Amino acid sequence: MNLAGVTIIVYLTLIALVSVYLTRRNKSSADWAIGGGGMGLWLIAAGIAGTRIGGAGTYGVAGDTMNTGVWNMWYGVNSFLALALVGLLFAVPYRRLRLTTISELFVKRHNSSRNGWLTSLCVQTEYLIINILEPLLVGIIISAVFGINRELAIMLGAVIIIMSTTFSGLRGASATNVIHVLVVMFGLGAVAIIAGNELGGISGIREKVDVALLSSDIEPASWWSFIGLGWFPIIAMFFSAVIHTPAASVYVNYSSSARSENLLVPAFLIAGVLAAIMPFLASIIGMEAVARYGTESGISSYATITQIATDTGPIIGGIAIAAVLAALISSGGPILLSSATLFVNDWIPGSADFEPKRKLKTYRITSVIYGLFAGVLACLLPITSVLQLLLLGFAMVVPPALAIGFIFYWRKTTEQGVFWGIALGYGLGLLAWAVNTFFLHLENDVAAYFTTLVPLVVIPVVSLLTQTPENQGAKCDSFYQQLKTPLA
Repeated sequence: MNLAGVTIIVYLTLIALVSVYLTRRNKSSADWAIGGGGMGLWLIAAGIAGTRIGGAGTYGVAGDTMNTGVWNMWYGVNSFLALALVGLLFAVPYRRLRLTTISELFVKRHNSSRNGWLTSLCVQTEYLIINILEPLLVGIIISAVFGINRELAIMLGAVIIIMSTTFSGLRGASATNVIHVLVVMFGLGAVAIIAGNELGGISGIREKVDVALLSSDIEPASWWSFIGLGWFPIIAMFFSAVIHTPAASVYVNYSSSARSENLLVPAFLIAGVLAAIMPFLASIIGMEAVARYGTESGISSYATITQIATDTGPIIGGIAIAAVLAALISSGGPILLSSATLFVNDWIPGSADFEPKRKLKTYRITSVIYGLFAGVLACLLPITSVLQLLLLGFAMVVPPALAIGFIFYWRKTTEQGVFWGIALGYGLGLLAWAVNTFFLHLENDVAAYFTTLVPLVVIPVVSLLTQTPENQGAKCDSFYQQLKTPLA
């Protein structure tokens, strides 16, 4: 076995042992889902940053940079804006409402189970995509390094993510994310610097990339431009990657995990800075991969990123690949945790009345079944672009995110306005994606326009048409008073 492989095995073994050790902290469902509500600044910041980075912020950005150019660096800008948005406007209200899942918000405001279920469907659409992508990318790495069957490697990836989640819960996932984030920054940074020096610095990289692009009939000026595909894809990425974030239920878990609400804004801002760095490093590595190997697209580009890491040397290469694995596990673990929490609380009848230990057991069983199911789908589905598929998942969560914004900051928002805004935004967005995928084949992420613009019009219009005295009554006053009242 080569030295890079040994480095990876040692790293994964260390993370598995840490996860098993931290399982002793989980004695109830609250310990597992929100860390017992006693987590500190850096634990929350690292947990959030690791969750956001994932496969999209590393392999996704690097692979799409190889294919379409440096405009993919916008993902880094949007990562910061997304977490800053949640930290400044949503995290504190989530904690004051004592939420465990985002769906509970709609029950507290309008006593609406249908809006909670509809929101859960939107969020689970995104989370299913992430739960498929992370073991897929872990499998690609393991298969490339160790030469084993890709499907077997993908299922191994699913098991690794399940182990990092099922035993340790949110606090354990955040603790291991501290390690993951440091390893990702060091590993990707080392590869970017070493590979860049070997290729002759900035001028050498530019020259070699231009030659590779011309041989592939790709226009270098467009590839190097930060608006290479035009403003419409950039705006669509902003709509999907930023605006959806308040409804991503995992950030509810992190918000409710804080021991003090004063920690939340700085924690989310620090996480945003950390999460923004990774896509920039990944895009640089994508440039260097084009300079060394030529352009690639689809799944083959992700294997090429693995190759450039190992070509920098066995130790640094092993650390870099471990860094990417760290990014995948750091995202996959908390997302799988949040997926299981959503599924149990929103879809299993009577779960609200479960005893804490029974609910903890149900969370763990659900995470195992969910993780294995997603691993099987990762083996079967013909996935060609991680970033584009993830942006679809993001877009599907935009309607409930906008609904939450209206609920928090416009008292006249009604249950009917929320329902029709989410339903039409989600339905028309999914239809637009299907039409574009199978018939139009446009470069734009058209789903994001529908999932953003439709709820922005429908929610206020329907709310104004469905005003009732009950909507502004005592229950409404109690809800908004709770938003203003800090928890002890």
